[in-house]
Amino acid sequence: MENFIVVTTCPDEVEARLAQATLAAAGIEAFLKFEDTGGMLPVLQQSKGVRVLVAEENVEEAKTVLTTTAEEQTEQ
Repeated sequence: MENFIVVTTCPDEVEARLAQATLAAAGIEAFLKFEDTGGMLPVLQQSKGVRVLVAEENVEEAKTVLTTTAEEQTEQ
């Protein structure tokens, strides 16, 4: 089994899903880890955040994708 590494922690599920979609558009599979006890306590997302994980070999590329703005991507 692959090792998965946290590349970012988002304050809520919406932002985490956007990060996941951004990574998917770059061809990087990402998974989300919630600390909300199965959806019963969504308020825990605000205190613990939602973690975005990728395979170990994709960590550097994922960090670059998530920190590069759309304008910078179009210039490349």
